[in-house]
Amino acid sequence: MINKNNHIWSEKVKTLTKDLHGEISLDNYNWHQFRGNKQRRSGELIISAFSQLINDGDEVEIEELLKQAILWIKEDIKDKGCKSH
Repeated sequence: MINKNNHIWSEKVKTLTKDLHGEISLDNYNWHQFRGNKQRRSGELIISAFSQLINDGDEVEIEELLKQAILWIKEDIKDKGCKSH
């Protein structure tokens, strides 16, 4: 795929976005701590959408990520927890 927006985003922006995405994303170490936190979950989805936007991601997928973020913010969706706990 040709990077159609290569000229509008600097490498610094791409690096900073990647670093922020890594800091905000839930992982095996913080999943239980933040899985139900609406700000954390919506932030993770928003930075994922932004990351895809600057890397010429699929616009439909970007929109879906943003819709999910809004659902978290509005508390229309919540984490149901782990069945094993």
